[in-house]
Amino acid sequence: METKLVKISAHDGAEKYNEAACLLRDGQVVAIPTETVYGLAGNAYSESAVRAIFEAKGRPQDNPLIVHISSFDEIYPLVREVPDNARKLADAFWPGPLTIILPKSDKVPLCVTGGLDTVAVRCPLHPVANRLIKETGLPLAAPSANLSGKPSPTTADHVYKDLNGRIPMIIDGGECEEGVESTVITLATETPKVLRPGNITIGQLRDVLGDVQVDNAVLNPLKDGEKVSSPGMKYKHYSPDTDVVVVRGSYNAFRAYVNANADCDTYAMVFSGEGSGIKAKVIEYGLSDKYRELSHSLFGTLRRLDELNATRCFVRCPDETNDDNLAVLNRLLRAAAFNTVDLRAKKLVGLTGKTGAGKSTVSKLLEEKGAYIIDGDVVARRVLCEDSSILVELEAAFGGVLCEDGTLDRKKLARKAFSTPENTERLNSIIHPAINEYIHSEVEKAFMEYDCVVVDAAAIIESGFADECDCLFVVHAPEDIRKQRIIQRDSLSESDALVRINGQKDDDFYISRATAVINNYPPFDLNDEIKKIFNLIY
Repeated sequence: METKLVKISAHDGAEKYNEAACLLRDGQVVAIPTETVYGLAGNAYSESAVRAIFEAKGRPQDNPLIVHISSFDEIYPLVREVPDNARKLADAFWPGPLTIILPKSDKVPLCVTGGLDTVAVRCPLHPVANRLIKETGLPLAAPSANLSGKPSPTTADHVYKDLNGRIPMIIDGGECEEGVESTVITLATETPKVLRPGNITIGQLRDVLGDVQVDNAVLNPLKDGEKVSSPGMKYKHYSPDTDVVVVRGSYNAFRAYVNANADCDTYAMVFSGEGSGIKAKVIEYGLSDKYRELSHSLFGTLRRLDELNATRCFVRCPDETNDDNLAVLNRLLRAAAFNTVDLRAKKLVGLTGKTGAGKSTVSKLLEEKGAYIIDGDVVARRVLCEDSSILVELEAAFGGVLCEDGTLDRKKLARKAFSTPENTERLNSIIHPAINEYIHSEVEKAFMEYDCVVVDAAAIIESGFADECDCLFVVHAPEDIRKQRIIQRDSLSESDALVRINGQKDDDFYISRATAVINNYPPFDLNDEIKKIFNLIY
């Protein structure tokens, strides 16, 4: 079949509409522009025309279609009754992107309604669609004009890429203004209920009707065996070939997660101006606080991912506390088949390991990926500088560990404190309470800006602080590797290095308490190890 692409505007004469109207009256299907997305239209009274719609799209026949009319009066043959609420909604929003569900009349075939006893009806605002319905003289059943399950089309070019050779005609009426499908509200329930959100918001509907509920399936998959009662309720819908992952949480958390999981074919779909610092290819889809801007560009951006041959895309989730974002959030969740990552909970991570294992190296990598690092050694130095009473206790316990100016000689203290397990425990009992108190204060301040805070401390288990962490990661390396690192790092003799090593607990003490082990030695790749623990954190 040859697909004809025809440009039509609201100002064109009736002859320009005639060919499309004849095709529709003849039981064929035509792709038409609307203010929401492009629709694949056919005679709503003709079962063969409706079957042609399903066949062209590859659409499951249990998925209802929306019937389009050109004025309110045309609703009467389609439904059994027109309640006052329907008139109120039509007065407020028709013509426009609102679909109303009512009990259907016998004139509407069950194939249009997916076997339901209700019919979805709307009056489009787009001048070409509205005029074509008038010229045709028929109500037009019209789902989105794309292959089933793919992102909805917002330009004639999108339709052509999906349906070329499957339908006789595409009317090019320019880019769609709204960019997402209409809001769908059912009046066939005791309380009006939104089954699919759109750019007519919940707040606007409540202004007209008062109490309006939101169906659970708007933000959740349908339950097993639950029947589809509106278009757009399928588990996976609006989806590109690219694997989409919706990431909930702050920008810092999003950036950290993407940087830990990105590869060369990974994209990050972010709000405008958020590309800095993300180690993936970035594609923007609008300002975070402009829901109409996000909805306008959403489907075009999802289609762009396939054009760019992206294998996976992490998407910034819009603010879920704002009902105006429901339309975009609903489409994203279904585009991702509800594949989501939730970074909203703040995470306190403990990082430890035996001396020379490479905690500092791991900390730097975690910091690069967006975590906030609290260095236990730095905290200990500050505590020892600021609390002279601790220095007095250390001198009394170990003797000869203070310099002439009263400051601590850390090397002497380490040599004495790590010489026996008893001395190490004595050291810990003196300094750990003050260090833990300081770290608590630092964590509280860090969580005001960051979602992931890592406490890097050699004695985090012995101090009891590990019990407060959401997860504990242990950096591990064999003793011979750790010994060489310590000698090189601290310019120590082999004997002094062994004193430090032998002053710590055995490997099992750390590993048995770990959420996971980070192997920091060949043949392990440290970047892969970091990616592994980031996935465990979230």
